[in-house]
Amino acid sequence: MNILLVDDHAVVRQGYASLLRALLPALEVREAATGEEALIRVQEAVPNLVIMDFGLPGISGLETTRRLRQRLPQLRVLFFSMHDELPLVRQALEAGASGYLTKSSAPEVLIEAVRRILAGHAYIEQPLATQLACHPQQDTSDPRLQSMTQRELEIFVMLAKGTPARLIAEQLNISSKTVSNHLTLLKSKLQVTSHTELVHLGIDMGVVRKAG
Repeated sequence: MNILLVDDHAVVRQGYASLLRALLPALEVREAATGEEALIRVQEAVPNLVIMDFGLPGISGLETTRRLRQRLPQLRVLFFSMHDELPLVRQALEAGASGYLTKSSAPEVLIEAVRRILAGHAYIEQPLATQLACHPQQDTSDPRLQSMTQRELEIFVMLAKGTPARLIAEQLNISSKTVSNHLTLLKSKLQVTSHTELVHLGIDMGVVRKAG
């Protein structure tokens, strides 16, 4: 059995690959840095599981998952992301993912998720599973969210959480100018004029949770 680990940050990717190889020595772990590379790797050899980051340069993790699942409906995908917002979790599940974990999870949780998904089960990190159960119809039904591209939604979530544009650019591997362009488009789409209004709108729409 083999796993394909897709993450654009080499240090992070190689660290988790080493962890998986150490704790699951029976599995072969291959790596890809982009969605485009993942599509090629899957053509070379179909993995039993793809561990997918959400924010990738070029083709996003979400779009990569959609393409992979269209080509291989039986393929299992576990999202492993820094994001814990329900709209993004729901988008991942709607794209066909079998599970979702945040990168704040303990190593043993990642290993448990891999084992359960390889055994044919779904696995969603417990706090996220609880939130999804408590808010089954919230978030993605909002037409304003549905009108956004995946990248716009990802940036909206990060902006609404108060993440500086410079850090967004660094984490998503895009330029600060691209972040600024997305911010301008988002303000126009959402009919807000300031960063503060954007944050409040994100809270009102359930995209981010109010502190405390």
